[in-house]
Amino acid sequence: MNKITVDSNPSEALLKKMGAAHWPTWEKEVSVFPWAFVTTEIALILEGECEMTPEDGSPVVKFKAGDLVVFPNGFKGTWEVKKPLKKRFKHSDGNFVKCAFNRVKIWSNCIKSIFK
Repeated sequence: MNKITVDSNPSEALLKKMGAAHWPTWEKEVSVFPWAFVTTEIALILEGECEMTPEDGSPVVKFKAGDLVVFPNGFKGTWEVKKPLKKRFKHSDGNFVKCAFNRVKIWSNCIKSIFK
């Protein structure tokens, strides 16, 4: 299984190039729950602190506000949200419907930003 990667200091130039400001957001209260990724997800953690325990017994991955995290397609594990989570996210490489819906949300957010 591919591993989660965490960039603890993504540059503003990289985030701008990726269009992260237009990605949809998702929030989760303190909790523990299993998850299986059906796409590759790139997430910018805006608030909170989490740990992800891989199902395959690999070491726990920790991430927090300010981190850019890549969850590979097919990754299975358990989320432990230690402090309430808020993230921006983008899906690619995987479930067509989920990726398409994510693209529509990103385009919608881009259009909204033009008319602010």
